[in-house]
Amino acid sequence: MKYSRKNTIRAQACGLLLSAAVLAPLNVLAQTGNPFQGSVPVGEASGLPVGLSLDDAIQRGLQTNLGVILSGTQTAAALGARLSQLQSLLPTVDFKAQESLMQVDLPAQGLRIKGFPTIIGPFGFTDIRASLSWTLVDVASMRNYLAARHNFAAAQLSAQDARELVVLTVGNAYLLALADETRVSSVEAQVATAKVSLDQAKANHEAGTAPLLDELRARVDSQSLEQQLIVARNALEKDKLALARTIGLPLAQSFTLTDKAPYAAFDKVDVEAAIREAHANRKDLAALVEQTKAAEQQRKAATAERLPTFKVDGDYGDIGVNVRHSHGTGDATGTISAPLFKEYALRGEAESAQAQLDTAHAQLSDKNAQVDADVRDALLDIASAQKLVEVAHSSVELANEALSEAQQRYANGVSDNLGVSQAQQSVAQAENQYVASLYRHNVAKLSLARALGAGQNYKNYLGGK
Repeated sequence: MKYSRKNTIRAQACGLLLSAAVLAPLNVLAQTGNPFQGSVPVGEASGLPVGLSLDDAIQRGLQTNLGVILSGTQTAAALGARLSQLQSLLPTVDFKAQESLMQVDLPAQGLRIKGFPTIIGPFGFTDIRASLSWTLVDVASMRNYLAARHNFAAAQLSAQDARELVVLTVGNAYLLALADETRVSSVEAQVATAKVSLDQAKANHEAGTAPLLDELRARVDSQSLEQQLIVARNALEKDKLALARTIGLPLAQSFTLTDKAPYAAFDKVDVEAAIREAHANRKDLAALVEQTKAAEQQRKAATAERLPTFKVDGDYGDIGVNVRHSHGTGDATGTISAPLFKEYALRGEAESAQAQLDTAHAQLSDKNAQVDADVRDALLDIASAQKLVEVAHSSVELANEALSEAQQRYANGVSDNLGVSQAQQSVAQAENQYVASLYRHNVAKLSLARALGAGQNYKNYLGGK
């Protein structure tokens, strides 16, 4: 009997550990410091709880998530860099209007001429002038501008990809909170069942039909489940806070989840067709292609630094004592310049640009492989989780049936309540496994939508496309 009781306590401890670990976030977006885990809160908290659906959460995330906001600022910075490079290819025109008034002290200038005035002035002039500077031939600047264009296109694609990541992040947070709610409800039901078993064991002991050990065992089971309920409720509140952080909801605002964890069997997918779809639609892959093209242009720009440039400077204006007594003047200059000895600087720039290009090619190659792996991983996770859901659902039914049978045997005095205690642990474990497998299945489908570059069509995948 002592050995059996140790096994029971050990099983209860395992149940606590399982409940803490089984609902852990599945993807790397849950890492601390990830901008997609943060947001810019909008609005003020109200005293009444608000209902929050999965659609509402995702739409809020697309507006307030820090990852989306930062991707927008990066796009703006890339646009600024592109405009700056464009100006180097266009003429620069400046306007200047100058009104001068002067008086000169000749002795102070070292001029002391007998009979000559020591002070000249005051006198002045008016000068109104426009100047132009234009580098007509500069291959390096042209290449740098093309690189800036590709970088801007990459930033735009990255901003679109950030929206896909928001869908995955918010969807994962929402589904995790739903799983927590389901687990809380499950543990609450188990606590109620354990209370019934405790009352029954206590009554039997008081009637002298059962030993004190039965009551002690039932009390340990009841308190263990109460501990699990405390842990589960705490996990739910923390995960709801994490969800609020990703969607910009004030942390003081209470809310309820209006959707329930869906389950729909996923149709078999042609792996090769899915991979082709992913390569066509993934914005992060397209962004890396643009970055590689930018690196190619920067490498060509480094080579073009050796080529001569042709620049035109000129100005035209009106100068005179005043506007009424003035005359137009101007000048124009054409300059051809070429580096004669900047060999080490030019070689250094070329080597640096080549290293960046090699890095971009390596990253692009890796990204292509990663897209394949993302699709295959998601499909494997879906297939595995789908089987786990089916097995876990069956396990829950069997565990509840076994618990009912053990309760009846104990009520009829056929056995002690050790079987009831063990059956309750089996029910708890089966419920945990079912909730976890359902969560994993839905997150795997969201991950597939992300892997295919179709994250914003997540409803099609959660519904079992």
